[in-house]
Amino acid sequence: MNADDGALIAVIADEDTVTGFLLAGVGHVDERQRSNYVIVSDKTSEGEIAEAFKDFTTREDIAVVLITQVVADRVRYLLDAHTAAIPSVLEIPDKENPYDPSKDSVLSRVQHLLGGES
Repeated sequence: MNADDGALIAVIADEDTVTGFLLAGVGHVDERQRSNYVIVSDKTSEGEIAEAFKDFTTREDIAVVLITQVVADRVRYLLDAHTAAIPSVLEIPDKENPYDPSKDSVLSRVQHLLGGES
């Protein structure tokens, strides 16, 4: 990645959440036809979600991965194993489910580092 290109935000979420981010200008498709978003439905397998997460967390052009908490719960083991600072992985709520801080792996790590309960 060229330093002048900037870095991307990736989104792994339900259709409504992804659409909102696309309307905000987050969407990108590179020269190899790789997009920076994945729409997850009830029919999306855990393997497909895991593959997208692994792809986004290893791409050099991705700086932040946004994943809805409901989707993150389906591949929690991958989020717990991700320790790199970049790309940062942030769990976000979707329109159907409120944010639950007790499930957020990043927040749990921060609380642990600060001596709080995890």
